[in-house]
Amino acid sequence: MRVVTWNLWWRFGPWAERQKAVLAVLRELRPDVVGLQEVWSAEGGNLAEWLAGELGLHCAWAESGAPGRWQRRIGDDTVGIGTAVLSRWPVAERAVLRLPVPEELDDGRLALYAGLDTPGHLVPFFTTHLTSVPNASAVRAGQVAALAEFVAGHRRETGFPPVVTGDFNARPDSDELRLLGERGFLDAWRYADPAAPSATVDPANPYVTSGGPGLRIDHIRVGPPGPGGLGRVRAVRRAGDGPVDGVWPSDHLAVVADLDGDGGHLPDRA
Repeated sequence: MRVVTWNLWWRFGPWAERQKAVLAVLRELRPDVVGLQEVWSAEGGNLAEWLAGELGLHCAWAESGAPGRWQRRIGDDTVGIGTAVLSRWPVAERAVLRLPVPEELDDGRLALYAGLDTPGHLVPFFTTHLTSVPNASAVRAGQVAALAEFVAGHRRETGFPPVVTGDFNARPDSDELRLLGERGFLDAWRYADPAAPSATVDPANPYVTSGGPGLRIDHIRVGPPGPGGLGRVRAVRRAGDGPVDGVWPSDHLAVVADLDGDGGHLPDRA
């Protein structure tokens, strides 16, 4: 099963050209399930639904209830923002968690659960977007604690481990990511080529203007493997790490992980 997580940089920059680049990258990757953050909505539709239609995938969408801070940044109060899951399989269950945050920092961050109706298994899949406020590790730790409880409440009786994806705005060695590790969620990047670049916010990307070294803040975390190694991480890498027809897709790079299926029940990737 090929899993992707990607922050799509909302309606910033050349968004109309970027959405075509995003589609081109996903079409080449042929993912089975994708967690998306910073997805725009406008005029009754949203970017995730458009991508799903182009790729022949199912879509689960959760819109932020507090888009005002985002809208003020682009001067347009008609554009919404949300979190989404694209899936090769139907979404049998769906739930949304509003992440805890002090009122003065609230910009509507969410976690989205999608129970994927694969042949033989329900796959519990989650994607999230933690606060990006600098020096807010304690806030993110509280959000991770809430996320962990949300995941525990939707594990279901299934052999496939929970898959948790998203833009955590936190490095792998942060206190907030250690909390997930303590709950048994493996960092998929352990299976990357040690020589491969790991930053998902990479100064090679022209949209990244903050300076300084690259950061790996987008993550795929997987619970303990099920029977026969079901859900075990095979390999992981970055994607969307260059321009498509001269346009970089997002200010974040995607993370792609291939997980083990179990023969005829959950088709594997070559």
